[in-house]
Amino acid sequence: MSVRIWCNHPIAEQDRRRLSELGSDALFVEKLEDADVAFGQPKPEQCLQCASLRWVHLSSAGWDKFERPDVRAHFAKGVALTNSSGVYREPCAQHVLGLLLAEARQLGRSFAHQATDHAWPKLETRAACRLLAPGVTVALVGYGSIAGRVAELLAPFGVEVVGVRRAPNGREPVQMLPFSQLAGALARADHVVNILPGGAPTERAFGADQFAAIKPGAVFYNIGRGSTVDQPALVEALLRSQLRAAYLDVTDPEPLPPDHPLWRVPGCFITPHSAGGHANEDERLIAHFAANLRRYLIGEALLDRVF
Repeated sequence: MSVRIWCNHPIAEQDRRRLSELGSDALFVEKLEDADVAFGQPKPEQCLQCASLRWVHLSSAGWDKFERPDVRAHFAKGVALTNSSGVYREPCAQHVLGLLLAEARQLGRSFAHQATDHAWPKLETRAACRLLAPGVTVALVGYGSIAGRVAELLAPFGVEVVGVRRAPNGREPVQMLPFSQLAGALARADHVVNILPGGAPTERAFGADQFAAIKPGAVFYNIGRGSTVDQPALVEALLRSQLRAAYLDVTDPEPLPPDHPLWRVPGCFITPHSAGGHANEDERLIAHFAANLRRYLIGEALLDRVF
């Protein structure tokens, strides 16, 4: 099968040759409008103008730029959209687990003393430490591939996991609630993990009302998208101790400006959108696309299909 591939993701020449060899006459083209397949981060507006485009494979787990009625309508005419959630599922889930454990064992508190006053508050720190154990509830808001893996990683700890998603299918391995019951999940959770994608449907999904509904003293985590959180409302929830702490891997905007209040508010811990990062990230991205390209060429169902 002949296929023309457009790519704006950095890719070594040997990998281009390897991908080309998957098809009998596969080649890379310079212009998106000349391509059958796009790999990387094409602009949705460009895709709408490409008559020959049949498949877009994003080099990210996020696909919020494509969550538009005009894009969905255009793609419904015969264009597939896939993402790279299979690549980022494991690192993002491990990042969440790391943050949960860091909070439970109060690592941020101790590291802050190391970086500032060199204090040794042994008794206070020990008293503040907690366990991930039966009786603790973790709410995963936005239950997709990453949340499913987080639930697997949490299973040995015996915590209760409750998922929240727009359309539960009844096949999830944990208790699942529709988004209309988010407030109930927030009221019972000790840890609230936001893994919502970006886009208009989730814009400021966590605002003042949601933070007011959260169980007092709970901890909030965001590895989804910064746009899903009303950040002034988050700052206020931390200042009035509605939240015990917040762990953010994503913000709005990014990078977060040096003078932003989130840098200074007590109990807020920030990582620089690094949850999905890992040393062989590019290698795994290309391998994932190659696996999907093989499927495309022989007519099999594509991995990580969005629509």
